[in-house]
Formats: sequence, structure tokens, C-alpha cells
Amino acid sequence: MGKKGPYNRKRTPLQKAFGMKVRMRRYEIEMTQEELAEKADLHPTYVGSVERGERNIALENIVALAMALGCSPKDLMPD
Repeated sequence: MGKKGPYNRKRTPLQKAFGMKVRMRRYEIEMTQEELAEKADLHPTYVGSVERGERNIALENIVALAMALGCSPKDLMPD
């Protein structure tokens, strides 16, 4: 009990909305998760968990994803 893993994390509406923005931008530029992870210097499973809304992502990683996606960090922020 008390063990936290990706399946026990609470996925907040904000995390899910951010993840959807990342995924939609990635689809727009026809990039795979693996390509995005490599360009952002992040692990592919981390990128997947961000897109699923399972991460309360750090500012540094938001910027890294935005740069890799060729957009501004504000473009990834939910409305």
C-alpha cells in the first residue's frame, strides 16, 4: 500500500489537457513519441505519460517539449 506508480497517479483535468495539447501538436507535425523524446532529451515512456496526463510536469520539461515541437510553451498550455 502507498506505492505510487503511473496507474495510481491522479490525472487532473489540467494535466490531461496539457497532455492532449502536446499530443495534438506532435500529430500536427507528424512526429512520433520516440522522435519527440529524443529531440527533447526525455525518455519515451515519460513523454507517453505526459501525453496521458499522468505527470505533473516540471517547467524545464515543458520548455524542452515546446522547443522540440517547434512552438512556444504557452502554445501547450490549456485554455
